[in-house]
Amino acid sequence: MSDQGKKTTWGQRLASGLAAWRFGSVVGVFLLVVGVLGWRLVDLHVVDNDFLRKQGDVRTIRVESIDAHRGVVTDRYDEPLAVSTPVQTIWANPSEAAPSEARLTNLARLLDINEASLRQRLKEYSGREFMYLRRKIQPDLARKVLDLEIDGIYTRQEYRRYYPAGEVTAHVVGFTDIDERGQEGIELAYNQWLSGETGRKRVLKDNRGRIIKDLTLIRDASPGQNLALSIDLRLQYLAYRELKAVVAAHNARGGTLVMLDVDTGEVLAMVNQGSYNPNDRSQLAAENLRNKAITDLFEPGSTMKPITMAAALESGSYSVNSTIDTNPGFRRFGRFTIRDHRNYGVMDMAEIIVKSSNVGISRIATDLGGDVIRDLYARLGLGQPTGIGFPGEAVGVLPSPPKWRPVEEATLSYGYGMSVNALQLAQAYMVIANGGVRYPLSLVRQDEKPEGQRVLSEQVTHQVRNMLREAVSRGTGKRAQPGFYSAGGKTGTVHLVGAQGYEDSQYKAIFAGMAPIDNPRLVTVVAVDAPQSGEYYGGEVAAPVFSRVMSDALRLLNVKPELEVGEAEMASSASGERG
Repeated sequence: MSDQGKKTTWGQRLASGLAAWRFGSVVGVFLLVVGVLGWRLVDLHVVDNDFLRKQGDVRTIRVESIDAHRGVVTDRYDEPLAVSTPVQTIWANPSEAAPSEARLTNLARLLDINEASLRQRLKEYSGREFMYLRRKIQPDLARKVLDLEIDGIYTRQEYRRYYPAGEVTAHVVGFTDIDERGQEGIELAYNQWLSGETGRKRVLKDNRGRIIKDLTLIRDASPGQNLALSIDLRLQYLAYRELKAVVAAHNARGGTLVMLDVDTGEVLAMVNQGSYNPNDRSQLAAENLRNKAITDLFEPGSTMKPITMAAALESGSYSVNSTIDTNPGFRRFGRFTIRDHRNYGVMDMAEIIVKSSNVGISRIATDLGGDVIRDLYARLGLGQPTGIGFPGEAVGVLPSPPKWRPVEEATLSYGYGMSVNALQLAQAYMVIANGGVRYPLSLVRQDEKPEGQRVLSEQVTHQVRNMLREAVSRGTGKRAQPGFYSAGGKTGTVHLVGAQGYEDSQYKAIFAGMAPIDNPRLVTVVAVDAPQSGEYYGGEVAAPVFSRVMSDALRLLNVKPELEVGEAEMASSASGERG
């Protein structure tokens, strides 16, 4: 064979060997890949099957929050005043919801939202995974939304606060925001107590984000604690009804009524006008949010005369038989003059209260000195917090000058030059009513009688109550007589303070009293701001409200009537004097 033939045969062999090697290499690589894949499949499904399960879990298992149920607020007999009801919230995942989705038209109509705005928001927030559409709607509406089967639209359960008594208890209970955080009243003062702790759980979801199964509980939701108030809803309703009626009848600017349990210091009723409905805040006015019984201050006027009288009797310098010469019916202090309605001449102590004599009580104050009167006012709780824990409480002003001027002593004796809120005034009368013990005030139900502090003797308070009885039976408070029950109390009529000082034609009509007078059960303070119907005295405007409220309240509390039918009719037909 020639050299050329040998070369050709060798080249062919070489080419054939290379081809076989390539084929073998490809087959080998293929078999290796198949072997690796086969081993991996065996490994995943047999040896280490947790991997696939974990990857599946990542795509289908989510951690969801569990909303906590806010505590229920009730009255003293467990009637609900604030409850949380389950509702649904509609939300969207903009990364899943297409702005061009045709069914968004129906969604916008169901949720009563602007369709163009909805599509624009979904477009703007396309990089996010959460967006509220409509919060806290009724479950049946939420079901209609889910029935549209729109990608990226989901629901979640939340709670909505509801107030069964509406505007009747609004100023006491207050309200929460959309996230159930207290904003006013008891809801704010006891927010931490009422709020629960949110829980967490793992759930299995489908590809539409709907929960298929609860898997594990990470942390259970802790519901808020319930709170029983001292309020008696029955008394609250009748107090609100009567106060609203008198404000409307006299075209007044507003009004306040506070009722206390004499023996415990519990607030049984506390109402104001104007009010608001916490279930519908679309027409909410900021000026109606204040609980005026606690936040608004006023000069108590003649309602302080019985307290000054108590200071006089306690001093030992005066007795119930002492007399005061009020001639000539006025007193001058420089440019300032104190007057009575007429010259009453010489009066005994009871007559000073019955006739509401400024001259008589101021002469007593001048003799006692301002410090003696102020000391008793302070012991009764005036000029200091009530300790009730209500947000926005105003303390008031109780003057304490280094040296009292005669005019300051005189005006302090009948409630000018100082300021109180209605609750403080009720507390002061509560001490007179229960025999001289000052109990801490409470808006929360007291299951045990609290420990009180004696600030006046039983003898002095008994003597003052007899004077208050006379003020109602034959004095300025005749129209306060509560039907079949005897009562005692004092009227007050004070000028309102405006931007330029006292307003000549604007008054606050006040009545503070207790019943039944021989063994008082309740103390009530009524204050009506700026009555415009012609009548403006406390005996004309506030006293009749006291009469109606106390009569019904004592009947509801099963207090035995004291007066016979003839006596009650005679008392109710008597016309009141101004005071």
